[in-house]
Amino acid sequence: MENLLQSTSLVQRAYWLVKLRWVAIATLGIATFVAGNVMRVSLPVSALYIITSVLLVYNFILLRYCTRHAQEPSPHTIGRIITFQISADLFILATILHFSGGIENPFSFFFVFHMIIVSILRPKVQSYVQAALAVLLFGGLVLLESWRIIPHYELTNFAGHGLYKDSTFVLGMLFVFAITLFLVVYMTTSISEQLRKQQESFEQANKLLREKDQVKNEYVLRLTHDIRGHLAAIESCIDIVDDEIVGPLNPKQKDLIDRAYHRTTKCTAFVTALLKLTRMKLTGRLEMGFFSLKNAVLDAVTAVQVKAKEKSIDLSYELAPSIDEVYGEEVLIEETITNLLLNAVKYTPCGGKVRMEVKDQAESVLLQISDTGIGVPQEDLVRIFEEFYRAPNARAIERDGTGLGLSFAKQVVERHGGKIWALNNPAGGSTFSLTIPKQANKAEQVGDQKV
Repeated sequence: MENLLQSTSLVQRAYWLVKLRWVAIATLGIATFVAGNVMRVSLPVSALYIITSVLLVYNFILLRYCTRHAQEPSPHTIGRIITFQISADLFILATILHFSGGIENPFSFFFVFHMIIVSILRPKVQSYVQAALAVLLFGGLVLLESWRIIPHYELTNFAGHGLYKDSTFVLGMLFVFAITLFLVVYMTTSISEQLRKQQESFEQANKLLREKDQVKNEYVLRLTHDIRGHLAAIESCIDIVDDEIVGPLNPKQKDLIDRAYHRTTKCTAFVTALLKLTRMKLTGRLEMGFFSLKNAVLDAVTAVQVKAKEKSIDLSYELAPSIDEVYGEEVLIEETITNLLLNAVKYTPCGGKVRMEVKDQAESVLLQISDTGIGVPQEDLVRIFEEFYRAPNARAIERDGTGLGLSFAKQVVERHGGKIWALNNPAGGSTFSLTIPKQANKAEQVGDQKV
């Protein structure tokens, strides 16, 4: 049977065991100190501290190995290392129990934790083998102590004495111990197998969804491309008629042509935005290079100034002097900034304010656009970056919006390795923030991924 944690590397699983062992080492050291010095339990403290020291060295060696092999050796090699770790832990636990009361120590059922771990990390057969090993180790320890072949260390001032000599108690205890371990392995492996099957079905479903999404995107790309061509032809014809090149128009004809031209322009803008977004999702790649973010910001402000003046909106910006070149796709970044500024102007009442701040954050640039506009309903903040989604108050102001602008901005920013988010201002309006990495490393990694 395949392992449950299929999405987790084998090295990570081995490293997880190492981290769990640090907890066990600390627990052993503290428990030994408390039992011997606080509870006054009679223990071979020196032997237990030696075991703790051996565990420290052993775990440190394993940690170094896992760290050095981050590139992951063969699954077979790491699988053997995990099996060795669990087997060694069982030997160590049996040794600890030998020096701390044997069958009289209630911590003997800590073997259960090892059975759970091995049932999660390793195949079913190996889980049962480890359960058998645990029974043999603990059973052999108890029987050897009961037959006086090896010494028994009593837990004076803690547990009853002489139980290890009672054959009925010893055999009954071992029977319950063995049944418990095998039942734990059976239940854990059964649950793990069911979870593994569910994981496989989810992965298959996700694969089918990705394939269908790819087909959908290709279809939308072809369809929108064709529609845009037809709309461009219609818009061109209407424009000629509207300019009265083919003859004069009476007022009613002029009004109808203007309406048709306005609707056609809106439809063309929608199809163009959808085409850009779909092409970006399909290709998953951007033509990136270093460019002047300062110039892109200034060009975006210039493109929006006319709209702001028409509504008497105070449009201002502040650009950190240290900001200049960043790594990315210049046209898309500038278009994103322009669209965010246009949105701020569009949804800010006449006489309001729109302010953009561009701050240097060492490895990235933080760009924030604040306005005194209508804001975003709190329940819609998590959805405004979804495709085609528009907040109710935005639809009330402009019915013809595409609902693609913010989705496009999110795609652009994330493909540059940045983040984008929105918050409402305490005094009213909203602030849209985005980060753009300055260097190529993260931006290239994210930009090369396909949706």
